[in-house]
Amino acid sequence: MNWRLKICIVVFFILFFISLSCFFVGLNFCLFKTCYFIDWEVLNLNTISITMTMLFDWMSLIFLSYVFFISSMVVLYSNDYMEGDPYLVRFIILVISFIFSMMLLIISPNMVSILLGWDGLGLTSYLLVVYYQNFKSYSAGMLTVLSNRLGDVAFLISISWMLNFGSWNFIFYVDMFSFLLEASVLSFLVIFAAMTKSAQIPFSSWLPAAMAAPTPVSALVHSSTLVTAGVYLMIRFNCLIVSTGYCKYLLFIGGMTMFMSGLGANFEFDLKKIIALSTLSQLGLMMSTLSMGFCNFAFFHLLTHALFKALLFMCAGVMIHNLCDNQDIRCMGGLLYYLPFTSVCFCVSNLALCGMPFLAGFYSKDLILEMSLFGLLNLFSFFFIFVSSGFTVCYTVRLIYYIMLGGVHLSKCVNINEGLYMLKSMLSMVFMVVISGSFLSWFIFPYPFMINLPLFLKVLVLLLSLAGIILVYLLFYSSYNCSLFSLYFYTSTLFLGMMWFMPYVSTQSISLPFLSLGKFLLKSFDYGWCELFGGQGLFNLLRCVSGFIQFLQLNLIKTYLMWFIIFV
Repeated sequence: MNWRLKICIVVFFILFFISLSCFFVGLNFCLFKTCYFIDWEVLNLNTISITMTMLFDWMSLIFLSYVFFISSMVVLYSNDYMEGDPYLVRFIILVISFIFSMMLLIISPNMVSILLGWDGLGLTSYLLVVYYQNFKSYSAGMLTVLSNRLGDVAFLISISWMLNFGSWNFIFYVDMFSFLLEASVLSFLVIFAAMTKSAQIPFSSWLPAAMAAPTPVSALVHSSTLVTAGVYLMIRFNCLIVSTGYCKYLLFIGGMTMFMSGLGANFEFDLKKIIALSTLSQLGLMMSTLSMGFCNFAFFHLLTHALFKALLFMCAGVMIHNLCDNQDIRCMGGLLYYLPFTSVCFCVSNLALCGMPFLAGFYSKDLILEMSLFGLLNLFSFFFIFVSSGFTVCYTVRLIYYIMLGGVHLSKCVNINEGLYMLKSMLSMVFMVVISGSFLSWFIFPYPFMINLPLFLKVLVLLLSLAGIILVYLLFYSSYNCSLFSLYFYTSTLFLGMMWFMPYVSTQSISLPFLSLGKFLLKSFDYGWCELFGGQGLFNLLRCVSGFIQFLQLNLIKTYLMWFIIFV
């Protein structure tokens, strides 16, 4: 056993033990309605007291247990996936720092300490996205960090706005002062920060671009940590947000995000980007759920989604790793015969994503869709939520067809090998995906929900699933006698497949004018007037004055008199 493997195994056991401890303590807190609010005095100097506030309740502890569990599996998985990487230890350190930032964000009821975890997530995610150090990674990392900095600015303004309440501990104020202007402004700033972190429209383009990171990073960052940080913050502020009236706007934004990402995933051919767009669709569903006031349902779906999406990324990583880093699904096919266990895990995670009965996604997603029928939804929001759920089935069936059931399209001879540690981590994730939905529903909800709906509405989700399968057949089935139906509408297909041209809007149309303006200001002010009347002008003035003073200090009085007489 080499030292790299020893480090991975030690880190795996530590994270797994912490995960189990947090999970059982969180279940105890959930059953007995316990909550601990801890103030730790870090420094006390004269009249200055610096304290660190921590909140331990069932929600924070269970979420922590999921973060540590997925992190432990990702570390074990990385031992095989990044076997040839000479900087594996650096990668493990970055992952641990990311976990620490997420832990700080989860347990903090204080805006300042949340900002430490919030900015830590942004910085570490940038370092992980640019891990491979090429032009594509640098571009994706810059788009990621600049998009998240907009939310960081809103978060900083919210910290200064919290001074109106007298404290930075927001946990004391979310249930009151909803009639004040200060609470309304605070809600808007928190929603804006959460939208950038969770990649809602119009900040959605950074999430698919961040797939330039290694696949284990995607399994951790884009399933249970970075992108869900905004949703978790919204869950904590849910009472304040519902009472201040921003819910209808949030419902519209979440529905638009679901619709846009579901359509884009059906026309995408990059495997990791399809899964990233799937994550974006589920984040839109969580935001829509929060806007309807179902914060416990959103948290439930947040936990189940973290499991099957991490498993989905792990299975995709095994396929990419065995196909010489090829991510195009058109070059795959027939992997059911070459990677049988990975294919089974992939299908289980995809079925959980679609909400198939008795898997993790069924207990949360079906509950959200049926409870949304009891809300005061207009036809527009109803269309977004349910049609987007049909798109989920659509791109899932398309993905399974291209990868598992199609013909063998391998472009070269490859050595197919499912790594031992990859299989162990995926086996643990499959076990959790199968049992976690029902297990969590028993503890999170004090009583089972009995939802009585008309027969048509009760089977509506199933009908949408069947409609999604039919849509896949019509749009993407081709044979020797017929071409793809989507090719007849190439312009529309290009528009939908490019996320409504949002990557171009987020980069070229915005960055180029601002870069040109920055260049003009740099030339005109920094290198121009500010330089002439600022540092360089002061330097020239002082040089002239010091030269004149030095000339006077030569003490040549006769010379001065002679020159004076000559000129006079």
